[in-house]
Amino acid sequence: MDQDRIMIDVRGLEKNFGHVKAVDRISFQVRAGQVVGFIGANGAGKTTTMRILATLSSADAGEVKIAGLDVMEYPAEVRRKLGWMPDQFGVYDYVSVFEYLDFYARAYGFKAQERRRRVEEVMVFTDLATFGDRPMRGLSKGQAQKLCFGRTLLHDPEILILDEPAAGLDPRARIEFKNLVRILAQRGKTILISSHILSELGEMCDAMLFIDGGRLVYQGTASELMRQSGTEAGGLVEVVVAGEREKLLQWFECRPGWKLIRATREGALAAFESDQPEALAAQLRMMVGEGLPLVEFKRIERRLEDAFVDMLKNGGQA
Repeated sequence: MDQDRIMIDVRGLEKNFGHVKAVDRISFQVRAGQVVGFIGANGAGKTTTMRILATLSSADAGEVKIAGLDVMEYPAEVRRKLGWMPDQFGVYDYVSVFEYLDFYARAYGFKAQERRRRVEEVMVFTDLATFGDRPMRGLSKGQAQKLCFGRTLLHDPEILILDEPAAGLDPRARIEFKNLVRILAQRGKTILISSHILSELGEMCDAMLFIDGGRLVYQGTASELMRQSGTEAGGLVEVVVAGEREKLLQWFECRPGWKLIRATREGALAAFESDQPEALAAQLRMMVGEGLPLVEFKRIERRLEDAFVDMLKNGGQA
């Protein structure tokens, strides 16, 4: 696998719905073998972008290439290289798990024994082998998501575009899904996976794309985002004070080694240049000594969601 090969190439993509600009001149690239998280709130433009990549919607401007093929000029060729998993899919009465996958395998052109073999391989991989005769409507949410995922994998695509694949899953099903993604990544698949929940993507993605209001506001790794927020190397502290918090905020603003992250309802969230207990203890003594009415002083684990919110407040990164 050529890891320098660009498998998803998006340049200046735009999509409007009336006066609403759903996608606003976004550009990004995903290289072979990468797992990239596509993150944003509901309505941020994730699904619209992914549908254009999957040849299911047309752009108003810009260019999209999948494995070097323009999605507008060569949609049939693109679909052969691409696996698309939507955030919702149809459930049919009186159709079993095996029949559902067999139908789509026929549509992909698999014949006779080859088709049965491929369907059974996918059922084993997605842990549905014991559910072949079960009606689709009898599946749990997690099992139904596995079935849709299996349909996406039938033709062994090079590139997977997965729209909110873990939405509504319980913790165990989320872990199982992450494991499947890791296995596919190890096999060299290129994966673009969307979610509005950062925590479920942080561990398994090589890079992240953040979209907000149709604009791409961040491209990079989770660690780079944490570093930009100024909290990766130091200690993050939540401080609660009695009464007005203004004196506390001013203290953080002018105190060397500290960075005020944001004010909270009863105090502040701030980062110190060192996460060593002795250094933080010295700062706590200094606060008390200077008359700050401290009620609570505690170290907390920095969340990726917090770094993202802070980045948006600072104007984002185009």
